[in-house]
Amino acid sequence: MDPIYLDHAATTPIDPEVLQVMMETYQTVVGNPSSIHSFGRQARKIVDDSRHTIAKYIGARSREIVFTGGGTEGDNLAILGTAFANKHKGKHIITSKVEHHGVLKTCAYLESQGFDVDYLDVDRTGRISVEDLKQKLRDDTILVTIMFANNEVGTIQPIREIAHLLANHQAYFHTDVVQAFGTVDMDVKDTPIDMLSMAGHKIGGPKGIGFLFVRDGVRLQAFTHGGDQERKRRAGTENVPEIAGLARAVEKVGEHLHERIQSSLKARQVMLETLDDEHVDYQINGNPEHFLPQVVNLYFPGTQVETLLTKLDLSGVAVSSGSACTAGSIEPSHVLTAMFGQGAPETKSSIRISFGDAMQEDRLREAGKIIATSVRELVSLGKVGN
Repeated sequence: MDPIYLDHAATTPIDPEVLQVMMETYQTVVGNPSSIHSFGRQARKIVDDSRHTIAKYIGARSREIVFTGGGTEGDNLAILGTAFANKHKGKHIITSKVEHHGVLKTCAYLESQGFDVDYLDVDRTGRISVEDLKQKLRDDTILVTIMFANNEVGTIQPIREIAHLLANHQAYFHTDVVQAFGTVDMDVKDTPIDMLSMAGHKIGGPKGIGFLFVRDGVRLQAFTHGGDQERKRRAGTENVPEIAGLARAVEKVGEHLHERIQSSLKARQVMLETLDDEHVDYQINGNPEHFLPQVVNLYFPGTQVETLLTKLDLSGVAVSSGSACTAGSIEPSHVLTAMFGQGAPETKSSIRISFGDAMQEDRLREAGKIIATSVRELVSLGKVGN
């Protein structure tokens, strides 16, 4: 059978319209955006128009958009940039235990540089407590970085509440929206977020491109040095074709946001209904009210995650154990560990299934049956082994 791809949270296939825009740009735009001649001005216009398209979607100003190499670079620029630019005000940072490694490892680096980092606990659904955050806030807190929604279990954090809590505090608020972008409506005019990072390849855009929203007035220190691109915040010649592709991907998200949400909710419903029809024992890891529609993390008692993933792959179904950035690692998910505790069975027997645009119902049901069969076989083998 044709393989069934259910790992869109790791990356998505590039949208044909996005690819077409990129190919046309590669073929027709040869200038450097920093050059003053006509070739350079042509490239500069594409960069400026793309910046405007992206800014409009999130309710920002064009000058507040910084093009980056993706979500990890955006996280690094936001966290390192504000930490070093504002260390004279304090060296205290707050984050959570379920952040992407692009945030957690950056915060760990800052600890080695003398910064003090608090890591918020989460409940069993993966959500932080705003009250806990409030208690951890100090006069010398300069940054709070909490992801919009978790990339492994899909839990959406109380972003509006956090933003309004920090509105009258000196601490900047950064949120990683890499997983949420494209299935959650977001407007930085309505929610006072200071910085927001995303990656294009999660929404049908190209890999290796993203953006960081930096609200006017945020003190940010650049950590790449060279030319004056991106208002001196990120040196280096702009990747014009990928920027154009990113803008088209964001534009399509804006045009089809409601359809994307409904399509993912339908896919989720079909998958869970199929597993129920197959009488498989499972548990949903995540928040039952605040969740991304395209991500569902499932605990299958009596299975072992590496074995299950291998079995599914051999059967033509691609899912994951969580973050793609830790693929191949035998370490339990730090997200599930934070939710359920060290050594909990959920950390050893859970997989992430994630959906893309317009998935066919028959293919989803086929995948669900394969997952159910694989789980039953592994549970049976486990009982025999015991």
